[in-house]
Amino acid sequence: EVQLVESGGALVQAGGSLRLSCAASGFTFERYTTMGWFRQAPGKEREPVSCTSNSDSSRYYAGAVKGRFTISSDNAKNTVYLQMNSLKPEDTAVYYCAAAEGWISCNQQAAFAFWGQGTQVTVSS
Repeated sequence: EVQLVESGGALVQAGGSLRLSCAASGFTFERYTTMGWFRQAPGKEREPVSCTSNSDSSRYYAGAVKGRFTISSDNAKNTVYLQMNSLKPEDTAVYYCAAAEGWISCNQQAAFAFWGQGTQVTVSS
């Protein structure tokens, strides 16, 4: 059974930091060479946050998070991380991780085959 399990979401004050983790199981991590983080705020559509290629460490960041968030992966642990610094109230959302075969643009959400259940991040002002 394929599973992506996110953790690390919490309530944090503006300016604070969090690190989200996404543990993958049930599939060959390296095969699904694009791992991504997405978020959905209340009343808004789900949007891409950051994606990484497990094969060549390519990175993508949405403009709203560039310079504040860092995506990384540990293939030995089948885990992808999202380090979030200088958090803002507008970062409040449910954060999801997802996996796709090949190098997929972060904007092609339909191409991501597997999704986690999400973890809540709330940033207070």
